[in-house]
Amino acid sequence: MDDTKFGTRNKRGDWSPNEPLGIAPVFVFPPKLIAFIKWIPHYFFPWNIIFAATAVAYWAWVIPPVDELRTLGFGWALWLFVVNSICVFLFYGAFELQLYILRRQGNRFKYNAKFPSDHKSKAFWFESQVIDSMLRTFLSGVTIWTAIEVGMLWGYANGYIPWLSFAENPWTLAIVALLVPAIHEVHFFWIHRLIHTPFLYKWVHSVHHNSVNPSPWSSLSMHPIEHLLFFGSALYHLVLPSNPILMLYQLHYSGFGAIPGHVGFDKVEVTDDVAVDSHAYAHYLHHKYFEVNYGDAMIPLDKWFGTWHDGSPEGQALMEARYRKQKEKLQLKKAKQQETHVKGGAE
Repeated sequence: MDDTKFGTRNKRGDWSPNEPLGIAPVFVFPPKLIAFIKWIPHYFFPWNIIFAATAVAYWAWVIPPVDELRTLGFGWALWLFVVNSICVFLFYGAFELQLYILRRQGNRFKYNAKFPSDHKSKAFWFESQVIDSMLRTFLSGVTIWTAIEVGMLWGYANGYIPWLSFAENPWTLAIVALLVPAIHEVHFFWIHRLIHTPFLYKWVHSVHHNSVNPSPWSSLSMHPIEHLLFFGSALYHLVLPSNPILMLYQLHYSGFGAIPGHVGFDKVEVTDDVAVDSHAYAHYLHHKYFEVNYGDAMIPLDKWFGTWHDGSPEGQALMEARYRKQKEKLQLKKAKQQETHVKGGAE
């Protein structure tokens, strides 16, 4: 496909879309009914339906019988860890293979023209972003994902967590299922703001931000504390009127859903004429500028809290103006501290 029909490339070869990022028409006022109706299929396809389908498939073919879940056992916990690891390897690896190893798409629609494997960095284990990210994904990410999964399934099996059946509560569960992406987004936004506080950023979140030029395996390249917070979205189902399948959907939305935001390409080509939108631009801008787009852009939380960057020159100007104000406040604070120190010394 010709990516110049959809965006522009700068002198460094970095690509950006022509159209600035927008917000979901759900939150547009006054309401735009036609835009909302056109948006509805994009809410489900392709990503959300994939993550929901994997949850159903897990329940049908992977999760052990309820009687077995009632007793915590190393055997079934290890089984889930192995299955999660295989699925992550296949899903993440498919994007890595096609886009970054075989490079079948070249750099068409690639935000950052460089490929991480072409550049070594001491910020990563073995000076390799890919190796570092893969090790963190499996050693910590999949382990914590599985631990939360095991604990929640054990709680459901023993009646400690509300378990509604689809037969008796179809509408309630349908609403919760529709809200799973929104739950993830709100949760992600607030934990993301939390781990951007100076102390947690330095000791926790900086691990993830080492991937300034993210690629598929960057998705779960995190510090263990961040993994715990990230997959903690499943814990809302401790109190929600839910059931194990929707809890799995919530987990999969985090685990598999991290891929689109880190794939590094605006579109993933399926054929010469067909491509799937990754919706990765908002999060790519976060990796590029650090203090913008803490959410995933479906709910306009960043817009409401003043950290939105839509990729346009206007968005860039607003970000730079905010940085200048922050710098001025910091300088003023330092000046006051120095003045207080001088006065204290004089006395």
